[in-house]
Amino acid sequence: MSTLDFIRGGLRRLHSDYDASIADISEEQIHWKAGDKGMPLSFILWHYVRTEDNIVSFVLQGKPTQWLAGGWNERFGLPKAAQGTGMSNEEAQSLRIAPLQAWQEYQSSVWAATEEFLNAAEESMLSERTTVKPLGEMAKENAIGMMCLTHGFTHLGEIQHLRGLMGLKGMAW
Repeated sequence: MSTLDFIRGGLRRLHSDYDASIADISEEQIHWKAGDKGMPLSFILWHYVRTEDNIVSFVLQGKPTQWLAGGWNERFGLPKAAQGTGMSNEEAQSLRIAPLQAWQEYQSSVWAATEEFLNAAEESMLSERTTVKPLGEMAKENAIGMMCLTHGFTHLGEIQHLRGLMGLKGMAW
């Protein structure tokens, strides 16, 4: 198995698990938070999907993100460029993604853009260097591996924990 095949498979699994994590959730549940300092599932979801969108579209390809190309920031009334890094707790806790069906459309557009990019990619591209702010320069395989796969699965764990705290079924591994 090549590195690119590993990345493709990992991201397909990640996307499927993110889709499943919100398939049975209400708009009230997606904005619920555990305690005064807890982050709602909506913020965690928004933060990760925006991160993947930025990494795959903007950082790796120099293209507009799905977020901007689709006018999603305007549809949701959310920041044009932010993705959560550096937000205050109050800002993050107040973030709303509604209606949920529209969010799922945006999320699906990001997954499709990632899939399209990876299907057209060649193994040699992975060793090319790129800059990921604020982390600095790194190989593209590291940008995808750290910022999409590792980062994505970490936040998916947070989402599953929140589902459990709300009494919802967890993931069927």
